[in-house]
Amino acid sequence: MPLRYTRPPVAAPRKNVRFTVAYDGRAFHGWQRHPGVPTVQGALEAALCKVCDAPVEVRGAGRTDRGAHAQGQVASARVPEAVEMDTLQAAVQAALPEGVSVRDVRATEREFHARMSAIGKRYVYTIHNQEELPAEARGRVWHVPEALDVEAMRACLDIFVGEHDFASFATKANHARKTTVRTVTSFTLEHDAPRIVLRIEADGFLYKMVRNLVRAIVKVGEGRWTPQRLREILAARDRQAAPGTAPASGLCLEEVFYPQEDPAS
Repeated sequence: MPLRYTRPPVAAPRKNVRFTVAYDGRAFHGWQRHPGVPTVQGALEAALCKVCDAPVEVRGAGRTDRGAHAQGQVASARVPEAVEMDTLQAAVQAALPEGVSVRDVRATEREFHARMSAIGKRYVYTIHNQEELPAEARGRVWHVPEALDVEAMRACLDIFVGEHDFASFATKANHARKTTVRTVTSFTLEHDAPRIVLRIEADGFLYKMVRNLVRAIVKVGEGRWTPQRLREILAARDRQAAPGTAPASGLCLEEVFYPQEDPAS
């Protein structure tokens, strides 16, 4: 009996969609999907699968760690062309668990990729510098009960502004990286006691770079290190020269930057 050829089903056409997402990292084991534990990427994919009645892969601008937060995480996904944009945001939000909020949804150009298309990011890191920590702040800040020298911390931020090799502040990750050189365009400190808020903006960040920088700067605030010590660590380009890592609880991805607004938005 002759074999009969069966034409494979034609995949339904899809469009590229960009999401801006906020989340409370206390409820998740980080951004990246992982079997058996709740993650932000996993929650978004499950919600989109339910809304679109089809598998949907979500790509994020950054892989935030377990316990870290976001106000402006950007994700992209290809959804069926038939999905109505006017109702997509509300439908996805309704299918998401508590702790994740979709702030914006828009159709975007086919080539847009949340991570590959990004040209910069801004992170904010919050320290609660007081003996007592309010219950509502637990898991949202780094609690440092001992008094810090805030002006000494502020004075050393310029050391890291500009183009530098940040190898000393990069915890090794499983994924390969071409270079450890990054350009920090802004690094500021705001103090509204008991809170200390550090904001850093750069063209890109190495794995745990922000948390490692914060830990080093707090060493200065504790009076254990001098700004000159930070310069020496930066020049060493050796992770062993730097201190440990600040907790993920104080870290928040505030905004992701792209070359221009998408023509389809």
